[in-house]
Amino acid sequence: MTHHFLKATKSTVHLGGFSHLLEPVLTINSGDTIDLETYTGYYIYEQAPPEFITPEFLDICKHLPSERKIAAGPHLLTGPIYIRDAKPGDVLEIRLEAIAPSLPVGFNAIRAGWGALPNQFTQPALRFIPLDLVNKIAEFPPGSGIQIPIKPFFGILGVATPESERSSIPPGYYGGNIDNRELQAGSRLFLPVFVPGGLFSIGDGHSAQGDGEVNVTAIETSMNGRIQIKLRQDLPITTPIAETPTDIITMGFAPTLDTALEIALNNMIDFLKNFLNLSPEEAYVLCSLAVNFRITQVVNHPHKGVHGMLPKAIVSSKIDLI
Repeated sequence: MTHHFLKATKSTVHLGGFSHLLEPVLTINSGDTIDLETYTGYYIYEQAPPEFITPEFLDICKHLPSERKIAAGPHLLTGPIYIRDAKPGDVLEIRLEAIAPSLPVGFNAIRAGWGALPNQFTQPALRFIPLDLVNKIAEFPPGSGIQIPIKPFFGILGVATPESERSSIPPGYYGGNIDNRELQAGSRLFLPVFVPGGLFSIGDGHSAQGDGEVNVTAIETSMNGRIQIKLRQDLPITTPIAETPTDIITMGFAPTLDTALEIALNNMIDFLKNFLNLSPEEAYVLCSLAVNFRITQVVNHPHKGVHGMLPKAIVSSKIDLI
């Protein structure tokens, strides 16, 4: 097992989407660990306070090569990372070992025409929010005494697909802009592989976010992390599944919340069939009795997200994802 360091530079990040045509910036073996950097705020850096800007980030914003601008999404992603021997039909296990903001400030933006209430909040607004990295809180509104716990996670964890260009905005079967606040340090995400090497990318750091992410953004934050990537050829998984210290999580992404819920529910039923040997009807009943379905996000057009959470405490002795 090798430990790697992947800094975010104009040569190691890409903007706006995923593509299997991108050259990998790092090649690893299964089981390797990586300390990596991510930056956020490519399109708003000129309005940012000095503490939001580093020389490396400024170089990215001013000199990112055109071939690393993939699609119209706003996200800077670090990668892609090529995993040796990974092939379509395999699964990548992403272990999120450590996640922490790298700068003492993040931003929140309202974008015209986006969000859960686009006809009510029509004016764009950009706010920079200080982060107290010692006490792990962010106060908002300023001076209000309202203290939001910093619970950092990466909003985007995804792999490339056979399409040459895919926007970073919507999530899907490849992962991508999942925006699931449960995926904090100590969690694992399982992603199907669709192209040789997997071509995994990561970014969109969030310091705090509520379920729904209703105004389009969280506290968007440049973020550092340590991950481990394992190649799995023993898992019957064809859609993203996650595991936290307390829950197994299935996901659904669709243009409506109703359809996203149906997909997340069916994915949980499939999980219970495959890993607990339940009948479809038994799995359906168990979902009604014990699985919590939550709104992940409603703003990443065209897909909203719902995730189902199965408490491991009731089945942990029977589930084996190791």
